[in-house]
Amino acid sequence: MPTEHPRLMVVLEPRLYRWIKTCSINEHLSLSAKLRDLVREAYESYEDRYWAKAGEKRRTSFTRKQALPHKEFWKKVGL
Repeated sequence: MPTEHPRLMVVLEPRLYRWIKTCSINEHLSLSAKLRDLVREAYESYEDRYWAKAGEKRRTSFTRKQALPHKEFWKKVGL
């Protein structure tokens, strides 16, 4: 069955393979679906850490004197 989604070949250590296989059986998912879900969770976690770091950098560099009131900001960006 053709698919639009790219496919990957992954080589896993036996212990990791057994864990993913057990999880997929317990959750009534295919190995592929379980691995996709795990990669998606890892991606979301990575993204959360990235934005938390970026937010912390912005928070430490924020000054009230440079900040614009809400209405002024939207006027400045033209919306």
